[in-house]
Amino acid sequence: EMHPKHLALADRMVLRCRYHMAPFSVQERKSPAPSRREVELSKVIREALEPALFLELYPRTGVDVFIEVLQADGGTRCASITAAALAIADAGVPMRDLVVACAAGKVDDKVVLDLHDEEDKLGAADVPVAYMPSLDAITLLQMDGILTPNEFQQAVEIAMSGCKKIYEMQKEALKTKYMVVKDIEEKEEEEVEE
Repeated sequence: EMHPKHLALADRMVLRCRYHMAPFSVQERKSPAPSRREVELSKVIREALEPALFLELYPRTGVDVFIEVLQADGGTRCASITAAALAIADAGVPMRDLVVACAAGKVDDKVVLDLHDEEDKLGAADVPVAYMPSLDAITLLQMDGILTPNEFQQAVEIAMSGCKKIYEMQKEALKTKYMVVKDIEEKEEEEVEE
């Protein structure tokens, strides 16, 4: 149920995201108050995740996603989307597909995958992509910097191939968790029978 109730929507679920970087997560201590960037990224993450959810099936309800970045070395937006999608699935919220995100960028005239902080700051471009692989649907596509049309296409393709690799890891993480739970339950049943 959505709280406070006046924020509930009669026809769909409300997804609220809060992205926050801990003051110690970057080289120079940042203010603990939400920055404009954090507010923007909260919105971007919410919009990247919403297409994966069956919002229309759960009117007057809400799901809150809280993201706390403990160490920022580039790629926090993509890591946040990937982790949030996994957390939503793990919480049992029905989804069309997992959302996975990866970024490509241009560094030293080469298009590369998964820029770290220094490459992101010194590079010519950054292209974060959020993707639902089994539906072949992009839920987020942004670009910062300058790329030729061919470089942009190459960056998107590289980011999507990275997403597909991480997607397999997401699915494996969910399966592993539930296999461990199943094993524990079976052991408990055996102990009760003895």
